[in-house]
Amino acid sequence: MAPSHFSSSSSCCCCWSPAPGRAAVRSMGSCWLRLAALLALGARASLAYEGSGYSPLEDDEDVYALSRYKETPWCSPIKVKHGYANCRTPQGEYYKNVLGTRCDIRCQKGYELHGPHQLICQSSKRWSGKVLCKQKRCPALSMPTNGGFKCSDGAYFGSRCEYYCSPGYQLKGDRIVTCMDSKAWSGRPAACVDTEPPRIQCPSVKEKSAEPNKLTVRVFWDTPEGRDTADGILTDVILKGLPPGSHFPEGDHKIQYTVYDRAENKGTCKFLVKVRVRRCVKLNAPDNGYIKCSGDGNNYGATCEFSCIGGYELQGSPARVCQYNLGWSGVEPTCAPMNINVNVRTAAALLDQFYEKRRLLIISTPTAANFFYRMQLGMLQPAQCGLDLRHVTVVELVGVFPKLIGRIGVKLLPPSLTLQLRLLLRIPHFSFNIVVMDKHGMDKERYPFPATPAELFALIDKFPLRKDEMKLQAEIGHSCP
Repeated sequence: MAPSHFSSSSSCCCCWSPAPGRAAVRSMGSCWLRLAALLALGARASLAYEGSGYSPLEDDEDVYALSRYKETPWCSPIKVKHGYANCRTPQGEYYKNVLGTRCDIRCQKGYELHGPHQLICQSSKRWSGKVLCKQKRCPALSMPTNGGFKCSDGAYFGSRCEYYCSPGYQLKGDRIVTCMDSKAWSGRPAACVDTEPPRIQCPSVKEKSAEPNKLTVRVFWDTPEGRDTADGILTDVILKGLPPGSHFPEGDHKIQYTVYDRAENKGTCKFLVKVRVRRCVKLNAPDNGYIKCSGDGNNYGATCEFSCIGGYELQGSPARVCQYNLGWSGVEPTCAPMNINVNVRTAAALLDQFYEKRRLLIISTPTAANFFYRMQLGMLQPAQCGLDLRHVTVVELVGVFPKLIGRIGVKLLPPSLTLQLRLLLRIPHFSFNIVVMDKHGMDKERYPFPATPAELFALIDKFPLRKDEMKLQAEIGHSCP
């Protein structure tokens, strides 16, 4: 019998030989063992797909791949509804479900992941967890009062809801809102509001005149009431301006009432309160004098009092009143220079004429040729404005008795009166001396040598009454250049 051979391509070869005896039996057993191994390998390969629902025999390419890759699928393929998996194998294997594969799970827009973000193919042939992509859902919309809404897909992602209002109400907010990927509704919440504002009626114009010596008028009126045409309920009544019973100053005052209903509609009414103050022509201070008025200075009933600066005397009415006919009572006052009487018998009588009117700067020298005397006059001559501003009168005592003379401006004092001044004030006869006296006749300072205007002014500005004088002078603009 001719020999025959059975062989598979490369995996197994079974031979048959007619050789008798144990050798032939051994050869046949070896061949059958190889065939059994081949079948076992095929069975193992098919077991790798058990439970996966997929057979490589259905695809010629997989049959080809099986011959190229020794690694075999281990876990079932991942399928994520409304999502996808991005898988990475341990060594870049062909199949994406071999042992050790890691898959990152993502959901489509509008869906959110329930479960772990990553799955791992385990030795138990199972993935490390379960995942599910659920459609996102926005919070339930609140139903607007006096209205409602209709939605295309409830509160799920992509649903469009449209608001509507009952007749007589207007929609406030966005009419259409959409459930977004952020699980929030687009647009602003809608509300249905009353469209008609409430009504309110204000009183007519109020005109009042101030009483004498008054700059304000107390005005009363009834508070207006509002009415809502929808549900009749008002939430707020707001007053802009002074309330009734207030004291209103001169001028026109706008009073405004605003009412609101529950839908935040508002109604408004306005009226004027007119206050008039009768006024005279405004008076001014006389030259070299001051004015001080009550009230506003020229209102009906105001009183203005006049006074003069030191060295001047008031002529005319010391006070004038603004009358109802808008004219001033009395006669316009003036301030005339003081008329100093140098023919008095005593030095005290001479000084009394300056009491509370002028300050005195007394310069005494034994001779007109005295160096200090001439220097002092030279310094005071350009400072005359500052002396007048401070109500200072300069008195010169020149010579030694009997050749002694006094001078106040252009008026000359008799030698006897000049001597009495030196004796009364205890001024040395044979040396230069300066005496500074305030308006109350007080000896405030003495200088045995010439004093600069700056020194004298700094001293005088600290005297009593001087602060009030400076304030009045600033008000009327009296100053030196």
